[in-house]
Amino acid sequence: MSGGGGVVLREVPVDSPVHRLWAGTKMIAAFAISVLLMFIPSWPVLGLVIAFLAGVWLTARLPLGTMPRFPWWFWLGVLMGALINAPVGLDAVLRYANVVVFGFILLGASFLIAWTTQMGDIAPALAKLGAPLKRIGWTRRGVRHRIPVNEWSVVVALTLRGLPLLLEEMRILRAARKLRPKNSWVQQAAENPLVDILTASLAVSSRRAGELGEAITTRGGTGELTARPSSPGRGDAIALVVVAVVCAAAVGVDLLF
Repeated sequence: MSGGGGVVLREVPVDSPVHRLWAGTKMIAAFAISVLLMFIPSWPVLGLVIAFLAGVWLTARLPLGTMPRFPWWFWLGVLMGALINAPVGLDAVLRYANVVVFGFILLGASFLIAWTTQMGDIAPALAKLGAPLKRIGWTRRGVRHRIPVNEWSVVVALTLRGLPLLLEEMRILRAARKLRPKNSWVQQAAENPLVDILTASLAVSSRRAGELGEAITTRGGTGELTARPSSPGRGDAIALVVVAVVCAAAVGVDLLF
């Protein structure tokens, strides 16, 4: 889906080493980076991670048009946050900037996964990564229960797949509302555009959910979404080693500076 000059949560069909990696490998890499930055959010570490993500971008051969363009009010909100922290002192502004950069890095890592991974590979990868959790169980009223890993994987996959559709529907509804004939200023004052769009979005989402449920049932149920065979290979092992080296280098850089 294109919007605002970028592609949101959809694979960019480019042949690259990053595209050929197993989806679970990319999730593990993103998780490792998030844990690293959670405990060591220093500026040298942030710079090293940004350089690593830029290298992944170049390796994935993604076009520049893939980058999303945030609206002006987003940057205004970021600037207002800096101005609010300014009276406290320079350290507060730097800490705020640190948090903002941290958020952009996590967002960029998530986007890289979405741009280089088919949505159909997400559920099987999550199910395989969460397979050890299936051994955890408890007994209640004589019935043995286990953690529903497959069901959680399906929910996450369907959410990621449905979000671009919802964004596209909201964009269409907003454009259609602008084409409506202009009413009197009294009627315009009584109308709430946000409520109208949200109400229409709920109606469209309910219809889409029904259609998606029927399609999944026709194709064999939710179990088919996690039954797709997928497993890591030699390239995934190399990628994880590279991520481990980057994390170790980040720890070393933090100790030096």
